[in-house]
Amino acid sequence: MVNLEWYRSFIAIYKMGTLTKAAESLYTSQPGISLHLNALESYTGKKLFERTSRRMIPTEHARQLYNHTIDAIEHLGKAELHFKKTSKKIKPSVNIGMCTEIFQTILETEIPEISFNLVAKFGDHSNLIKDLEDGILDLVITPKITSKNNPLVEYQAFTKEKIILVAGGPTDLTKVKEFIQRSDLKKLESFLKQQTWYSATNDEMEHFSRFWFENFKKRPDFKPNYILPNMGSIIRSLEKNSGFAVIPDFLVEKSIQEKKIVHVWSGTNHIINILHFATKKNFQFKSEIDSIKEIFLKKMSRI
Repeated sequence: MVNLEWYRSFIAIYKMGTLTKAAESLYTSQPGISLHLNALESYTGKKLFERTSRRMIPTEHARQLYNHTIDAIEHLGKAELHFKKTSKKIKPSVNIGMCTEIFQTILETEIPEISFNLVAKFGDHSNLIKDLEDGILDLVITPKITSKNNPLVEYQAFTKEKIILVAGGPTDLTKVKEFIQRSDLKKLESFLKQQTWYSATNDEMEHFSRFWFENFKKRPDFKPNYILPNMGSIIRSLEKNSGFAVIPDFLVEKSIQEKKIVHVWSGTNHIINILHFATKKNFQFKSEIDSIKEIFLKKMSRI
């Protein structure tokens, strides 16, 4: 007789799309899930999934097997929950994605208060959304809607970020303030091009180019002096040195209040990004994800 755990693992893979997420949903190991799948494929003599680098794609035979077994396995699962006596509740594991700076600014200090397992991943927003689509992540914090055509992903706007020009505390801003006060954008542009600039790869470089284009009506024809790993590195560098950078306002709010960094200019055309919670529809761990959202809503409202 076929081991019922083989079917449970098969159905979890079918629903979750990856071995990792299937293992997490059953609170077991990925090698164990893989072993069950191999055993079931050997028993049926049919290949049940096409294995790709990101997702397990069901074959036609898998779809037929799923339709024939899902009701029975779900009924057995309900019976198990009804009759099983447990002495300890297993903590769920929630996987989230966002940029490093948002994690450090909003979530890092709250980690000791979180009552479930948390796995944080950092990277490019488009890659994080791809991981969400593939079932690797449960929640992504993003300023970009990159999967409009995917009916399985939904976005919830929750706050705004303004992209602003800032300077390190020791920076001499006499001329900059004068040009801004006189609305002399030509001289302001010329002066800023001669200054020391900090930037980072990916999103921050995009902020820099967009801010320049929106306010001076041209793309920057110079490169920043220092291109650092991330915005956190830029902020720490500016707190001790002269120079300029373009940064989302909430990331430097504390440094500005402590007068380590100066808010120089918001621009004549304000650049506003909307931050979103991105999740898959019918996602797992709703209460846990809601608690993470609550942290963001509470902390961001103070900024």
